[in-house]
Amino acid sequence: MRLATWNVYHGRSPADGTVDASRLAQAVSDLDADVLALQEVDRGQPRSGLLDVTAVAARAMSAAQSRFVPTVIGDPARSWRPAGDQDLDVTAGGYGVALVTRYPVRTWHLLRLAPAPLLRAPVLVPGTRRLLWLRDEPRAVLAATLSTPAGVMTVASTHLSYVPGVNVLQLRRTMSWLRQLPGPHILMGDLNLPAALVPRLTGAQLLARATTYPLSRPMVQVDHVIATGAVPPVLGVFTPRPPLSDHAPVVVDLDVRPG
Repeated sequence: MRLATWNVYHGRSPADGTVDASRLAQAVSDLDADVLALQEVDRGQPRSGLLDVTAVAARAMSAAQSRFVPTVIGDPARSWRPAGDQDLDVTAGGYGVALVTRYPVRTWHLLRLAPAPLLRAPVLVPGTRRLLWLRDEPRAVLAATLSTPAGVMTVASTHLSYVPGVNVLQLRRTMSWLRQLPGPHILMGDLNLPAALVPRLTGAQLLARATTYPLSRPMVQVDHVIATGAVPPVLGVFTPRPPLSDHAPVVVDLDVRPG
């Protein structure tokens, strides 16, 4: 059973700055994930050629089901507004998180998280010493209770705030919410927190240790797969280097063979 999480940077290639549907599809196909959590996902954004990134990923992995949840409507680097439940079917200007699965979904679940109260927070531009002062975005946790070879479990995708402290509160809120859903539970995503801190904050098992950011020269791990409850043993952990995004995906293989 293969799990993968990837901050896909709306499918953009750092080499040429473009988004190409076939390149994105090939990268997703190469992951060969049974359950894929995606962050920084576009739907109908001009900067990504109006692609539905979730749909491209779902076709590439022959998924049974997929779902996209916008957290903002508009260009997150320019002008946007917070998304609400009325925007779940939006076809233009969506940006958020997604979950794609080859396994049947019993129930979908959604938790929305408030942004940092600060008007602006500094973010380092990858590969430079330049800071951008950005308005923090609202966040979301998208979860699915799945029927898997290991039995029923709930798997979630999220992208937490880059603002220190706010991401800690969001992670604790997320884990409290997840524990109310059918377990065991697996949370995947860009948590914007270091690996050493995540288990201490959550009491969860860290299924992968690997540097993931920046892709050109990974130095830190901010992308995680964590679990609570009786999950199958880990067979292997991989961090491929696809020719797009500024994050490496995290791939975890679980051993679901009988006895």
